[in-house]
Amino acid sequence: MSFPLRPYQLQLITGAEEKVKAVSRYHQGRELGVGAMFRGVQNRNKMTAHKYGFERQPNKLRGFFFVVLVFCKDMKGYSVSKTKHKNEPFSAAHHTRRQRQCIQANHAAVSEQTTSSQNHSPKLAAFTSIYTLPILPAFVVLLLLVTSVTTVLSQPIANQTLRAGVELHKLRRIRAHLKKINKPAVKTIKSPDGDIIDCVLSHQQLAFDHPELKGQRPLDPPERPKGYTNEETVAAENFQLWTDSGEECPEGTVPIRRTTEQDFLRASSIRRFGRKPRARGVRRDSSGNGHEHAVVFAKGDQYYGAKASINVWTPVVTDQYEFSLSQIWVIAGSFGNDLNTIEAGWQVSPELYGDNYPRFFTYWTTDAYQATGCYNLLCSGFIQTNNRIAIGAAISPRSAYNGNQFDIGLMVWKDPKHGHWWLEFGSGLLVGYWPAFLFSHLRSHAGMVQFGGEIVNSRSRGYHTGTQMGSGHFAEEGFRKAAYFRNLQVIDWDNNLLPLSNIHQLADHSDCYDIRAGTNNVWGTYFYYGGPGRNVRCP
Repeated sequence: MSFPLRPYQLQLITGAEEKVKAVSRYHQGRELGVGAMFRGVQNRNKMTAHKYGFERQPNKLRGFFFVVLVFCKDMKGYSVSKTKHKNEPFSAAHHTRRQRQCIQANHAAVSEQTTSSQNHSPKLAAFTSIYTLPILPAFVVLLLLVTSVTTVLSQPIANQTLRAGVELHKLRRIRAHLKKINKPAVKTIKSPDGDIIDCVLSHQQLAFDHPELKGQRPLDPPERPKGYTNEETVAAENFQLWTDSGEECPEGTVPIRRTTEQDFLRASSIRRFGRKPRARGVRRDSSGNGHEHAVVFAKGDQYYGAKASINVWTPVVTDQYEFSLSQIWVIAGSFGNDLNTIEAGWQVSPELYGDNYPRFFTYWTTDAYQATGCYNLLCSGFIQTNNRIAIGAAISPRSAYNGNQFDIGLMVWKDPKHGHWWLEFGSGLLVGYWPAFLFSHLRSHAGMVQFGGEIVNSRSRGYHTGTQMGSGHFAEEGFRKAAYFRNLQVIDWDNNLLPLSNIHQLADHSDCYDIRAGTNNVWGTYFYYGGPGRNVRCP
């Protein structure tokens, strides 16, 4: 069955004849042909592929050529020779035309060498041009398609390159910082918990990188406060896991927990590594941004130190960027940007240490946790003098619910002779000191002392954290179940150690963590504190 040609089809055929004549004249004497045209397009595609890295993504290219083939299959063209198809059905001519165009496009790359080696006569050039005409606009579309696809495909490559560059820069910064923090060791000890303890010559520790300490050496121990009763029998006491190996650092060295790349990579910020979050609207000791406390404090007098025994537990911390700690604060200045603090105690911090062990720690700041100060020995500040205690190392043993209880004694006080703030751990072990020049207000004295627990509530799951404080149980449960501080004392202007009186107690959210203080003849001033965090009363 045949179909007559419609008027618009005759117009297309007539126009095709005119185009055939014009293109024939243009191609006479030139060895261009269909193969050469495809060769030019192919070369441009190769240049584009080289520019954007296509050649390394064969799977994506296969997908691209599939799109081209589908496009060719559905492409419509109307340059049909009137003399050849005037007696054929229009549908058959149309199908043949599309088929030849697709075959020609699909096999252009394969027939490239064969086509280029042929001698094209004017007649052949004219014949070729008949089938070239509908392909010309198609190749314009294809070139636009190639440009679009290459742009899209190049974006992941560019993003990957950018990310690789950023990660490399980050790694270089970390290694430069590690080189500064980790000093050469004369001996290295492997702790059972995975820590590496470096025995560093005392005068080479990081503190002596400070311009005001260059070339100096640690000071001799100061005079203890009057009324000090701790026994000096400490030879048989081990307070930290790394000492379970039976090894110790030689005299003249200090044990320092080695900082690793993993420690930095866990941190939320390289620049803030080893520091508490910046303070905004400081209240008491921290930013108030998710920090919750259960504390006892005294203020309104001049304080030259504080002392207490702190019950050690292993509270659960439910988020990597949260912590739970129990400590002593020695505080001076307002609770604005001039806040000075000295802090010591134990903490569980997965971000800082990579595990859930309670660890002995120190902290200091002179500007409300903004640019000064750090944890432990992670910046120039605290000067360690003892070769048996590693700041930042895990404490052992720990207390058990309704079982054996363990506590550590801590004392921070100001040396009347040189004005430095010294730290004692356990029964008479002097750990080291904070030089007076580090501080502004604390160069003179403290205006407040504080004891208790602190946690970070990030609300990362949309509700109150389940991070525990103390033992994870409320104060009302008492001994063997709730965590405690006992024998709270302060040091006055004349270096006298006195019982803490006129105290205040405060719990930010008593349904989450609470506190109860008391006094007796054995524990002096004491308190129980802590809690489980999220519960039916603490949503």
